[in-house]
Amino acid sequence: MAIGVLGIDLLDAEIRQVFFFDTPDLRLSTAGVVVRARRVQGKGNDSIVKLRPVVPDQLPKKLRKTRGFGVEVDAMPGGYVCSASMKSTAHADVRETLLEGRPLRKLFSKEQQSFFAECAPDGIRLDHLSVLGPSSFRS
Repeated sequence: MAIGVLGIDLLDAEIRQVFFFDTPDLRLSTAGVVVRARRVQGKGNDSIVKLRPVVPDQLPKKLRKTRGFGVEVDAMPGGYVCSASMKSTAHADVRETLLEGRPLRKLFSKEQQSFFAECAPDGIRLDHLSVLGPSSFRS
């Protein structure tokens, strides 16, 4: 029904399969850390590590100059929130990594792994995360 209401033509759609990763008790979400990988039809795989909220001018200068790093502002009625994210082409095939139970860190660049280590609560490692999803959608 949503596709019809939005007037989306499925023949023009881009199909994406998105996987979010967290601990079973959602400790990353509670700490404002988002970790995901996705497959995009015809475009390959990418991955992201995101921290929300952040104060942009309090981020280390070296981090702000890192390739793939960006700051986003999500605005809504009555306020906004800034996020910092490190995006990269996935360093391994997302589907194969998940199907074959390979270490999740293989999906992330060294820079993303370092960013995750700085942002995540103590004791949480990429390889210990659970897969939440997939969530597939068309745009």
